[in-house]
Amino acid sequence: MRILLAGATGVIGARLVPLMVDAGHDVVGITRTPSKAALLAAAGATPIVADVMDRAAMLTLAHEHHPDVVMHQATNLPDRKSALLLKARGLGRVRTVGTDALIAAASAVDARVIAQSVAFPLPGLAQRAVDYLEAAVAAVDGLAIRYGLFYGPGTWTEQAPRSEFRVHIDTAAAETMGLLDAPAGVVQVTDAGTTRR
Repeated sequence: MRILLAGATGVIGARLVPLMVDAGHDVVGITRTPSKAALLAAAGATPIVADVMDRAAMLTLAHEHHPDVVMHQATNLPDRKSALLLKARGLGRVRTVGTDALIAAASAVDARVIAQSVAFPLPGLAQRAVDYLEAAVAAVDGLAIRYGLFYGPGTWTEQAPRSEFRVHIDTAAAETMGLLDAPAGVVQVTDAGTTRR
């Protein structure tokens, strides 16, 4: 497949790129950070520096690369959990405005949409943004992947959280690879297993 991967240098995106390339997929990786473009190229992806909330840019990329799948793994999370409140609004925009831009891009070239969601409840506005994302993905017969709380190298914690909704980052990436051609709907990925919701 040709996969347009938004959030390609994020905590899960950085793991997905080499897995996808090793599986023979053609990966076009989107990052907001120019200095990370070289990392994508080194991993075998075509690097693109762009903002997923720029609808026009996403449409241009879709027409230039004609992906089979548009995967939304973009977030706006801080490096430390303690700074999460400062990023809450930005994260909500990625899940709403960014989702709309990526879905528009996918729809323009008849590509499938796969998007990152969460398996655990969130407060107020954050949950509304997640609900918005899932409804938008469902409207185009896409797949929403509800991940548990990530842990492991490169995440907020190396130790497994006490929550039942947790998943090691490497498990999350491996399970995602098996969902590239899964039927539309909602799938939950946690350490307890991958289940259809």
